Amino acid sequence: MSLQSAGRALARPSSLRIARLASQCLIPSIPAQARATPCPRLVPASTTVSPSQRRWASSSKAETLSRTPLYEIHQAAGAKLVPFAGFAMPLEYPGQSHQESHHWTRNSASLFDVSHMVQHRLSGPLAETLLMTVTPSSIDALAPQTSSLSTLLNENGGIVDDTVITRTGPDSFYFVTNAACRDGDLAFLRAAIDKLLDGRPAEGQIQWDILEHHGLLALQGPKAAEVLQPLVAATGNGDEDLSTLYFGQSRQLSLRLGSGPGELSPPLLISRTGYTGEDGFEISIPATDAESSREASSAVARLLLGDGSVVRWAGLAARDSLRLEAGMCLYGHDINETTTPGMGGLGWVVGKARRAADAPGPQFNGQSAVLAHLEKPGSMPERRVGFLVDKGPVAREGAPILDIESGETIGRITSGCPSPSLAGQNIAMGMIKTGSHKRGTQVAIKVRSKTVKAQVAKLPFIESRFHRPS
Repeated sequence: MSLQSAGRALARPSSLRIARLASQCLIPSIPAQARATPCPRLVPASTTVSPSQRRWASSSKAETLSRTPLYEIHQAAGAKLVPFAGFAMPLEYPGQSHQESHHWTRNSASLFDVSHMVQHRLSGPLAETLLMTVTPSSIDALAPQTSSLSTLLNENGGIVDDTVITRTGPDSFYFVTNAACRDGDLAFLRAAIDKLLDGRPAEGQIQWDILEHHGLLALQGPKAAEVLQPLVAATGNGDEDLSTLYFGQSRQLSLRLGSGPGELSPPLLISRTGYTGEDGFEISIPATDAESSREASSAVARLLLGDGSVVRWAGLAARDSLRLEAGMCLYGHDINETTTPGMGGLGWVVGKARRAADAPGPQFNGQSAVLAHLEKPGSMPERRVGFLVDKGPVAREGAPILDIESGETIGRITSGCPSPSLAGQNIAMGMIKTGSHKRGTQVAIKVRSKTVKAQVAKLPFIESRFHRPS
């Protein structure tokens, strides 16, 4: 099957679009055992792996893991595949160490397979109302083909998952959630739809599709646009010019697969976004089934990689250190269902127009708790902050943070690594008691049997280089 034919999935989504809620409201069916499953905290495995691999290890057997559409390509490239969020995912590739891959992304461009992420399409007259209820963002103010990072919130204002939401039409949205949270997120969204439709006529109000076979690639780095631009087919209206596609915006664009006039991909949703702090794009690749997904995703990946002189594959190890330097959260580590946006340093996801208790539109989940934290920051029990850690053992997830004078435990590390971009400086993020969160505060961190000094630092650790209007 060609990439062109695979693209028909945009009109005919594969997926779990099979169960009917009430009349014509379509939502995915969810296995009964998953309906009450929260998003798990991903915890490092204990013994059989090196420290750099612990975040990704699990006890899952290889044959039980899901595979992305690019699994065979990763195998052929010699990638070290590890369990992550139920998938066999590339950690590193031969010929490049973790640090070299990290630097390549910062200086050139890297391609990440993120097809394990859950892609959703939501439409209908109540689609916006649903998103305004489960997130604190001003979704009603989101312009067409623009995106917003947001958080799904439970009734207590805790973060169920983080998500990027894109308005694709007046009543239609595309959004992406974390693979590790799949079962919990689906159950959460299904319950939210049930509640929203309670007592309302359901017919045609909400249609929710899980884009089950769609691939997802992230092209990241300062040369990402240089690589992608010549591959974009002319649109007739100037939309092919990526210099006018800014961070947080997206377009439906086709790529040139060859020199012939008909050798084009189907329209791909190309979003200027990423998880590295660099300029870059995420590309959603439509398909109808597993076979067409493999062919379509492979064709796009090979096109972007070219001869390998500018773009190289990168895996989970580089992705983690890149996002940590950029001060970005990893759900289940840096934030979880007990973290409000304010506590997680994500208060900015709460729309300005939604910060009053009597703001127009639906109330969002946990509104009183979330707004209380924003109005009185001192009421937050703890906050996510960054740390510059003195030379010594790396402060990793779970390490206690201590008051430097009393020795009292005042927090815990949630992510940590040596920073390749900062010459190996140990960096970390963690949750620390309010009052000890101010920049420059000196603390101690207990790393196994040793104690190392650290200070609260500004996030991000390095300046982001998103493409914005000048």
